[in-house]
Amino acid sequence: MPVRPRRAAAALAATASIALFASACTGSANNAASDDPKAETTITFWHGWSAPAEVKAIEDNVARFEQAHPNIKVKLVGDINDAKLGQALRAGGSNGPDVVSSFTTSNVGKFCSSGALADLKPFIEKSKLDLDKTFPKVLQQYTQFEGRRCALPLLSDAYGLYYNKDAFRKAGLDPEAPPKTWSQFAEVAKRLTKAKGDSYEQLGFMPNYLGYETVVEHYMSQWKHGGYFAADGTSTVAKDPAFAEMMTYQKSLVDSLGGFKKLDKYRTTFGDEWGAKHPFQTGQVAMQLDGEWRLNFIKDAKVGFEVGVAPLPVADDEVAEYGKGYLSGTIMGIAPQSKKQNAAWELVKYMTTDTDAVVQFANAIGNVPSTFEALKSPKLKFDDRFKVFLDIARHPASTTMDGAVNGTTYQETLSDLAHRYENGTVTDLKKGLADTAAQIDRDIAAAK
Repeated sequence: MPVRPRRAAAALAATASIALFASACTGSANNAASDDPKAETTITFWHGWSAPAEVKAIEDNVARFEQAHPNIKVKLVGDINDAKLGQALRAGGSNGPDVVSSFTTSNVGKFCSSGALADLKPFIEKSKLDLDKTFPKVLQQYTQFEGRRCALPLLSDAYGLYYNKDAFRKAGLDPEAPPKTWSQFAEVAKRLTKAKGDSYEQLGFMPNYLGYETVVEHYMSQWKHGGYFAADGTSTVAKDPAFAEMMTYQKSLVDSLGGFKKLDKYRTTFGDEWGAKHPFQTGQVAMQLDGEWRLNFIKDAKVGFEVGVAPLPVADDEVAEYGKGYLSGTIMGIAPQSKKQNAAWELVKYMTTDTDAVVQFANAIGNVPSTFEALKSPKLKFDDRFKVFLDIARHPASTTMDGAVNGTTYQETLSDLAHRYENGTVTDLKKGLADTAAQIDRDIAAAK
């Protein structure tokens, strides 16, 4: 499957392993690395790709690096998740990686604050790399934490709306005019929904938080808010009205489409998110929140209806921001125990900033390029639908999650409230948000 920051279920798994990073490396990076980047050497690169096409793409990219840097050989080790990475960094020694990548952007706060990944500032300054001219603001945001940059972005993901144009036509909807506001979206979702007893023949949209990609952070990207934390580091989820507005809207959408129990029962009939039987691809749902990689899956599954792509809707009073979306992606950094950090930096710099390298990798695995130059490169291969995601990636109002010293913990705390509110366990949202904010603050204070 394509590069992905493993979203809902995988984010939970990543958090289970994040404790490993707390003890992985508490010292500072070896920023006075003494190795000669022009000397003959071999460095080890641990990455998370495992599907054959992805593995070939990373091998091809590294082969191009070795051709440009004939003195540096790269040993690739794939299918590495954050748990394996944490164990290696904690153990140290010569058998660990020099260069690492991770799909879990929401754990960067933990990576940087714990010293699990080396501080890249000295390498960036030595290379005279201007980050503002190289990477979009959001990508810079999710690869640093509180001023410490321990990673650079390697390709990115942008989230938008997929919709079944044939289903639109059958429902009397204009297939060239997808909904732009959440109120319009609710009406379209209801018109596309066809009940069948206590289930559905077709569901307009699966709004439940356990639905594929319909997680809190993806919804929140479409509501204008000031971030998850205030300037003093405290949680804003109880103070910023956008959080209550989003959850209230999502709950109303759940109720209008049949209620939580009915929807959740239907959800259990869905095929695997990464397989041909994905509910959007089978026609079980007519609209789907998803990332740019879904285009390749739709092609591979030989979907028999016309697929449209658009940005996700925005709040009704924020139409001027239509076109924005949620961004995330893969990160790349250097192991602090590495004795070959200068050589390791050459690989990191090449894969994340060389325009041809970024473009060819993006073309190979169907992800959004992560640099300004790559985003406008004539060598990019995509159809008109993919351009929607390029535009989302470039949109000035597109957002990502805030980093935190305890990684994804605050997200899970907020998501837990959201789940309990949508299923009716929590009825007082104001109190729920206040309690959640207090818990987030306690957890972060404990992590510090």
